[in-house]
Amino acid sequence: MLATALRVPEDAQTRDPKPREVAASRAPARAAPPSATGIGVTLRDLRKDFDDHTVIEGLDLHIPAGQFVAVVGRSGCGKSTLLRLILGLEQASAGRIALETRAVRTPPKRIMFQEPRLLPWARVVDNVAVGLGEGGSRAERRARAEAALAEVGLTEKAGNWPATLSGGQRQRVALARALVSRPGLLALDEPLGALDALTRIDMQAMIERIWRAQGFTAILVTHDVAEAVAMADRILVVEAGRIALDVAVDVPRPRRRGDADLAALEGRILDHLLSERAPS
Repeated sequence: MLATALRVPEDAQTRDPKPREVAASRAPARAAPPSATGIGVTLRDLRKDFDDHTVIEGLDLHIPAGQFVAVVGRSGCGKSTLLRLILGLEQASAGRIALETRAVRTPPKRIMFQEPRLLPWARVVDNVAVGLGEGGSRAERRARAEAALAEVGLTEKAGNWPATLSGGQRQRVALARALVSRPGLLALDEPLGALDALTRIDMQAMIERIWRAQGFTAILVTHDVAEAVAMADRILVVEAGRIALDVAVDVPRPRRRGDADLAALEGRILDHLLSERAPS
């Protein structure tokens, strides 16, 4: 499927017939940016089965509105499934998912994938406008799409075809498409994994800058622990469908690469991951 800064269901929740107080996360919740308009996420006793295989089991989690959370873990541990459950793209087998916002109207949720998934027959500005869904005049949609392109530094590429762009530029278009509707929650499913090292660092800084300005809740799934430590307020290590480690990143922003505190935290998380028994 080609198109998408995927629009996810706005009422995607699995309700517990007897709602209970949700356990607080183990890591201290860092304050959201002053402009936070994000969506808070609360999971209670969440379980997801595929046929006879349990992928997520007994998972409790609270993500405050506006927080930047990174999720890391071995392949097959349930990271992407957890993300899809939060977005309502998968239905939980049991448990409860609650989404909360301070906004009068619930802002949308969007997801950005590793592949940009652009429409090859649509110009860049029209690809970005796809993120607005239906409605609005052509002039209004174009103005909003152009504003989103300006945020990612691609104003001059608005009239280009996707095939004329570099890989990094295509991924910036995908980011603009995800941001054009001003989401309250942005899910990032390894969106930088295919980029070269320098482009990846630039994109990390861009995502962080826009997150700080807009205040949406960000959930990043990544295999790159250094990326998680550099970008997130908090890191969740998922193991066998459960949160095995929940760590706050108490390092001021903007963060400097090579910072000793970041390196120590990266080492701690890598030690935990490497000590796990590889899944069979």
